Amino acid sequence: MIDEMQLRVWPEVGYDEEALVQYIARERGVEPGRVMVRVLKRSIDARRNHVMVNLKVRVCIDEPQPIDALVPPIEYHPVDGARTAIVVGAGPGGLFAALRLIELGIKPVVLERGKNVNDRRVDVARISRESIVDPDSNYCFGEGGAGAYSDGKLYTRSKKRGSVERILGIFVQHGASEKILVDAHPHIGSDKLPHVIEAMRNTILRCGGEVHFQTRVTGLLMADGAVTGVVTADGRRFTGPVILATGHSARDVYHMLHEAGVSLERKGIAAGVRLEHPQHVIDQIQYHNRAGRGRYLPAAEYSFVTQVDGRGVYSFCMCPGGVVVPSASAPGQLVVNGMSPSKRNTYWANSGMVVEVRPEDLPVKRYASDDVLSMMRFQEDLERTCFEQAGGSQVAGAQRMKDFVEGKPSRNIPPSSYPAGLQPSRLDQWLPRFIAHRLQEGFKDFGRKANGFLTNDAIVIGVETRTSSPVRIPRDEQRLEHVAVHGLFPCGEGAGYAGGIVSSAIDGERCADALAALFKPHGGGGLDG
Repeated sequence: MIDEMQLRVWPEVGYDEEALVQYIARERGVEPGRVMVRVLKRSIDARRNHVMVNLKVRVCIDEPQPIDALVPPIEYHPVDGARTAIVVGAGPGGLFAALRLIELGIKPVVLERGKNVNDRRVDVARISRESIVDPDSNYCFGEGGAGAYSDGKLYTRSKKRGSVERILGIFVQHGASEKILVDAHPHIGSDKLPHVIEAMRNTILRCGGEVHFQTRVTGLLMADGAVTGVVTADGRRFTGPVILATGHSARDVYHMLHEAGVSLERKGIAAGVRLEHPQHVIDQIQYHNRAGRGRYLPAAEYSFVTQVDGRGVYSFCMCPGGVVVPSASAPGQLVVNGMSPSKRNTYWANSGMVVEVRPEDLPVKRYASDDVLSMMRFQEDLERTCFEQAGGSQVAGAQRMKDFVEGKPSRNIPPSSYPAGLQPSRLDQWLPRFIAHRLQEGFKDFGRKANGFLTNDAIVIGVETRTSSPVRIPRDEQRLEHVAVHGLFPCGEGAGYAGGIVSSAIDGERCADALAALFKPHGGGGLDG
């Protein structure tokens, strides 16, 4: 007999396969040896003092467990000699666009300004060790994009534009654990994701696609108001319609588009700090237990949001059992981000704590309201200020959390995961007042909601600015082409249409589908139409 069951069990059952088999055997009144179980979905319910685990399981009694994949794998066939499309950027938007193009019988040519996911590790390490930032190879640029070294968090609320399950299935097909199809808040881990990304690249190459590293796009090839290809920093030209998936930190691309007369729009961002607690403090709060998470539960996460003076204040990119990392993408900047290994087993928990910033919030004397790049300039100024406060290095400024809220200096800073080192700094004074004040009030509110959260055992580290693109590249939402430039498909976070790995991957697939329509005989005046 094969059956599916919905269960609500204790953590020691929900996270222990043998205990789960024993539990189901008792429920069904059979011997454990007759039972085989496969967990299909798992989530934690920590809303009450007794933490429970919700499970959806497939139960086989006196029958072998089917070994079919939870999501069927996709077949990728050779595209040698097929029509060509250019994909600029090898982050999740670009990689999933390229894989989808192969499905559709189109040859992708992927152009990535940075290095492959393994070689970029050296440049990432130099940021912490030597305060040297390679503008083409860092936490933001290189194969895998910004997400490659930031935990591989795959939870998303963007479920209306495409199939999240399909995206997760492609990750599994390329080496990710099947657990990401099971857990409510899936993650791959910064130690595992690079291998998955490499496998995706190998699929592209095996099928006849091309991937060019250290190939920075510096211009568009245009004819009669349409993009016909791109030109790179070394003078090479690649022809074909273009999916532009450069990520939210490619500021030179925004400048290039603006100078070429491609219309852009400024958009709101969020900016603030990275907040770091000891993980056991978060475990105690979230699991309502002074003993913490115990043997079976995973490192606890949190999500906070409130409103202060008409703007949202919220947690972003929460990394349980993680580390804070320097993620500047050019010299003269100091930016922080967070990441977690697959086991989420470090001493610390961290999260971005950010304030909603709208274009009208910027000082008009410094940032002209008709400047479409003004939000980007604000980001740059904040990152430059942070770098100067740090004395021109990646040793970040930090302040104890309660000291920040109360406007007091911190005489010393507790141990931190941040590899480049910390120094006491008055973030409460040098952050823009409209950000610092809202963070202070937001922290007070979060402390009221979660007793123990507002503590001087936690620290704020500056600054967190790369939450989203400061620019939107406008596109027609039916054709997904730029509103005025035929053959150009703005894609993912960098274009302002996604906010994370999964939503970027979904948008990459959508752009690939839209591009494929250009090659159809009745594709609305397509390139080969």
